[in-house]
Amino acid sequence: MQLSLEGKTILTYGDMSRAKGSGLSLYDAKASGGDFRVVYSVHDAVKMAQENPQREHVFFAVGFETTAPPTAYEILKSPPSNLTFLTSYRYVPPAVEAVATSPDLAVSGFINAGHASTVTGMKAYEPCFNQTRKPMVFAGFEPIDVLISIAMLLRQIADNEPKMENEYTRAVTWEGNLKAQAAMGKVFDRVDGYWRGVATIPASGFTIRQEFKEYDARARFGLKETPASEQFVSEARCADVIIGKIDPPECPLYLKQCTPASPKGPTMVSAEGTCKIWADHRILASMRCRV
Repeated sequence: MQLSLEGKTILTYGDMSRAKGSGLSLYDAKASGGDFRVVYSVHDAVKMAQENPQREHVFFAVGFETTAPPTAYEILKSPPSNLTFLTSYRYVPPAVEAVATSPDLAVSGFINAGHASTVTGMKAYEPCFNQTRKPMVFAGFEPIDVLISIAMLLRQIADNEPKMENEYTRAVTWEGNLKAQAAMGKVFDRVDGYWRGVATIPASGFTIRQEFKEYDARARFGLKETPASEQFVSEARCADVIIGKIDPPECPLYLKQCTPASPKGPTMVSAEGTCKIWADHRILASMRCRV
């Protein structure tokens, strides 16, 4: 899928600016003269479109169910007609189910991300739990949260008593954020979603519903999806890193064609990506040795 930058301002969050598309990253496109800007929130994109009505603005909407609700809210409020949304949101529960039911993996339990679970609630994971009986703990992100969650998960495994436990009680509930869920339900349909470098997972993607297609960049600019097989460097082993089959150095592209400065895959793009963390710590360790 290619979107011409001519006459358009592309807006998105920081991490995605370095991710390679079929040819260039957004930063590469900016260096070639494209108008690309990093914004703090979707509301900033709305303000920019209001302030410059003569120019088309496209908000590259990426993330999970944590960032999808604000976009849904803005679309429901009828944003400026010169603003469209290129949505690439993913829904976490089907991905957890895909891992839990994979015959190739022997995952004993799950620590489910607290930020996504704040929106979906624990209830969204109940079908997966009932099917697999794999222990689950819903956790926050502070170090103490993670340590407590590991202890809770290990106790379930040791006692052979799988259940759904909530460590992150200050944010996660059983039902989740019902207003956020309602907004997403009004604006988005769930479709099969391609997780870059990994797999296409059923019902894990979001697409803008027909009644809001005027705000869909794909519809306005006639964008066609590139087949998944053509979206990614075939030699990259991001999927195996993500599911824990290999460590980053076992990927043939690691710190060769794929580096923090020029990432090829999702695990090297984000500050939270496994390969990015390995690479940063390797570089820091090397610097300490030289000092």
